[in-house]
Amino acid sequence: MLAIPWYFAKHLNAASTFSIIYSLATFATLFWGLYAGTLIDRFPRKNIFLGICMLSAVVLLTVSASGFYLGETPMYAVAFVFCFTLLNYNIHYPTLYAFGQEITEKHNYSKTNSLLEVMGQSTNVLSGAMAVVLIEGVDNSLFGIPMQFKAWSIHEIFLLDGSTYILAMILIYYIKYTPTVKNTISKEPILVRLKEGFRYLKENPLLFHFGNASYTVFIFVLISTHLLWPSYISQHLQAEGDIYATTKVHYALGALFAGFFINKLFKNKSTVYSILVLMVIALIGFTVLASTKNAYLLFVFALGLGIANAGIRIQRITYLFNHIPNNIIGRTNSVFQSINIFLRAVFLGVFSFPFFSNGSNIIWAFVIAAVAVFISLFPLILNYKQLRELKST
Repeated sequence: MLAIPWYFAKHLNAASTFSIIYSLATFATLFWGLYAGTLIDRFPRKNIFLGICMLSAVVLLTVSASGFYLGETPMYAVAFVFCFTLLNYNIHYPTLYAFGQEITEKHNYSKTNSLLEVMGQSTNVLSGAMAVVLIEGVDNSLFGIPMQFKAWSIHEIFLLDGSTYILAMILIYYIKYTPTVKNTISKEPILVRLKEGFRYLKENPLLFHFGNASYTVFIFVLISTHLLWPSYISQHLQAEGDIYATTKVHYALGALFAGFFINKLFKNKSTVYSILVLMVIALIGFTVLASTKNAYLLFVFALGLGIANAGIRIQRITYLFNHIPNNIIGRTNSVFQSINIFLRAVFLGVFSFPFFSNGSNIIWAFVIAAVAVFISLFPLILNYKQLRELKST
């Protein structure tokens, strides 16, 4: 997922085409996300993980094999892998958090979310560093020792990725666990299960406002990672792929820092307070990116955005864990996710206009991101007292 946006932006010179593909794929996940939420509350979460790993391995390895056979991977096949992985994200992450809540004692929710963040971002750091080597290759020296590594083709990267899904499936198969909460599985039809999720949030409007407002930074961080940063670096900074991958590494390091220390930094503050502070950090980051032209500042604010986004995600999920029962967490999360996807699709549609792919006009996308985060602060500020005093489930 690091290689594909850069492949379109730099190697195919088709950043605008990728914007349209990303926008359409995101819109498609709107419907899939709602259905995925019903599956998470219907089937054992471990079985869902096994299923998506098996299917992902088949898709990646098949596309990789076609690339080896043809000598190159067609653009539509590369786009298909990207779209498929987006769909994968929309069941993987909600399942991961529902599974985490299911196996964790209530007083350890925050620790579990932090650990998930640490492990996830550790792999992001490693994959970001590996991406530098795989996408661009190496042709320099380290401590006087010549180092050379030929850049990989996209189908070779897909082969590696497909193999990791097989490894994941083996590891997940041997997980043994005992749920800490009794999860009543809903066997009602899909539409009934969907209505239950909407009904719960309708009856709890504070949670609805909190869940959506605190999700805004994630929208633009995801768009930045897959769409804006490649264009920003290639068009605005006029730099190469190593800058893009290094930016992603700095972002992951910031997220890793949040995983280790965010609970310690805000241990005497409320969850809502910490989210407000972190959203302001993200707001500053987007504003600075829009008003500067410096790779080192990009690294600094990628680090800051990593801290802000991961910190918000940890605190947000912990708050939702404490206020939403496990037997309906999948469906309520799918509602938040669907709204998030819809807004993401709208902004992606806007950013796919030719205006944003012309020279340094990409900076206006960061201006829009800053304005959106600023607006999202108000529901949290206006409901601050009620959110702090809301009783746990």
